[in-house]
Amino acid sequence: MSIRARLDDVDRRIREACARSGRRREEIGIVAVTKYAGEAAAREALRAGLVHLGENRWQDAAPKWRALQDEQPQPVWHFIGSLQTNKVKDVVGKFAYIHSLDRLSLAQAIDKRAEQLGIRVPCFIQVNVSGEASKHGLAPEDLIGFARTIADMRGIAVAGLMTMAPFGDDPEEARPVFRALRNLRDELNRAAVLREEASGLSMGMSNDFEVAVEEGATWLRLGTILVGKEEAVS
Repeated sequence: MSIRARLDDVDRRIREACARSGRRREEIGIVAVTKYAGEAAAREALRAGLVHLGENRWQDAAPKWRALQDEQPQPVWHFIGSLQTNKVKDVVGKFAYIHSLDRLSLAQAIDKRAEQLGIRVPCFIQVNVSGEASKHGLAPEDLIGFARTIADMRGIAVAGLMTMAPFGDDPEEARPVFRALRNLRDELNRAAVLREEASGLSMGMSNDFEVAVEEGATWLRLGTILVGKEEAVS
C-alpha cells in the first residue's frame, strides 16, 4: 500500500475520532515518524502531503535531512527522541520542534544554542505520566516547577506537553495517560508560570492515535502505520 493510501485511511480514522469527541480535524497535526524508513520513504511521505517529519536520533536523521534539502515542499523536522546535550548543536537550527525537553541541563543547552543562532525553538516538555522506568520525562509533580525555571529562557518557547503511553494491545489502556497529560497542560496554564499559554499535546502513536485524538492530542507521532519500516517501503 502506498503512503498516500495509508494517509487517506489514517485521515479517515482521525476524522471519525474527531466526530466522536466534538473536535475539528484542523486541530490535529501529523508527524510522520521516518526513523525506521529510508530516504525514499521520507521523500514519498513529503509528496503525499506529510510535511512534518519526525526523527529520534541525529545520526539517523542526518542523511535524510541532507538529501531532502532541495525537496519541495520543504520538510518541517521534529526531533521526537531523547536528546543528549552534546547533540543539541546538531539539532537546534535544523529541527523546527523538539518534543523531548525533560531536564534543566537540556533546556540550558537548547537556550544557549538558540540564542547563538538568533532563534526561538518551540519545545514540548516531556512528562512521564505512566511512571514507567523505561520512559524519559519529568514526574508530573515536577512539571510546574520546571516550567517556572525555564520560563524566562529566550531561546525556548514551550509549545505544550508530550508523553508516551504504555504499549499494549488495547488502545483504551492509553486513555488515562492521555487524559492525565491534558489535565496537566490545563493545570500548567492555570498556574500562569509561562510567558505564553502552552496549548499543544504531542501524544498518540500508531497503535493508540484515535484515543489520543479523543483526549485532545494536537500532534500525533505516526510511524509504521504511515511510512512503515525500511524493508516495507523500499
